[in-house]
Amino acid sequence: MEFQKDNTFFSGRLKSISFAAKGAIKLITTEHSVIVQFSIAILMTIAGFYFNITKTEWLFQILSIGLVMSIEGMNTAVEKIADFIHPDYHERIGFIKDIAAGAVLFAAFTAIAIGLIIYLPKFL
Repeated sequence: MEFQKDNTFFSGRLKSISFAAKGAIKLITTEHSVIVQFSIAILMTIAGFYFNITKTEWLFQILSIGLVMSIEGMNTAVEKIADFIHPDYHERIGFIKDIAAGAVLFAAFTAIAIGLIIYLPKFL
C-alpha cells in the first residue's frame, strides 16, 4: 500500500492530530521514563488544585510539564532513530543519545526549580 498525502486542509489536519495522538499514547504507555514523567505531572496537577495555586503559578506549572514531556518525547525519538540506524553500541551514537538525554535533564531541572518556587513557600 502506497502512502498518499491528504492535501485537503481540514481532513489533513485531522489526520495529523490523529497521528500525534497515537504517538502521545505510545509514549505514555510504552516508555518508562515518560510514564514516570507523566505520573509526576498528574501528581503536580493534583497538588496545584490542593494548594489552590494562582493563575500565574498554573501557567508556569503547565509550561514546565509540557516542556519536560515534549523534550522527553524528542529524546525518545532520537534514541529510537539511533538504535534503528545502528543497533550495536557505537561511540558516536552514544554521544548523540547522551546529548538528547542531557536536554531532558535541563528541562527537568527547570521544572524542579519552578516546582520549588511554587510549592516550597506553601510548606514553610
